[in-house]
Amino acid sequence: MNNEIEQVLPPANLFRRLMAMLYDAFLLLGISFAYGVLVLLLRLLAGEDTMQAPSSLLQVIIVIGLWFFYALFYVWCWRRTGQTLGMKSWRLQLQGLDKQLPSWNTCWLRCVLAPISMAIFGIGYLWCMIDKQGRCLHDIYSNTQVVLLPKKPRKKKAKKIKPENDNQT
Repeated sequence: MNNEIEQVLPPANLFRRLMAMLYDAFLLLGISFAYGVLVLLLRLLAGEDTMQAPSSLLQVIIVIGLWFFYALFYVWCWRRTGQTLGMKSWRLQLQGLDKQLPSWNTCWLRCVLAPISMAIFGIGYLWCMIDKQGRCLHDIYSNTQVVLLPKKPRKKKAKKIKPENDNQT
């Protein structure tokens, strides 16, 4: 028998999930700016008039490209540590049902399903309030869960020892 007792982590609540998403939105804003500069440079190199809106087909390609870079941010973070910066700030972690980091395919699947969960009036996210295991619809369909990590114990501050004054007369 294994002497270690596996700690069961509680599911993340909706408020924490939304706050982590808000934190990540600031990072996504930076990705958007970088992507916009890239698109502008590519359009300039192609000789397009950048003062005119791109063609309809190019607009679709640009939007799909932006989604790809957003998704790449999430997939990269989830595969490395199971956390984005926002999730880390709110002590959340994504894991598979086996308590391991999700696979690449699972992360990409979540990136497809999560916007759909939000698009339908947020019903996919609100689902975690009635699910017994606290999972959103995209968690259920991707076989993942977002858990709340325990607080790390605070380190005790070391007391500073004042040096004795040897110059006493």
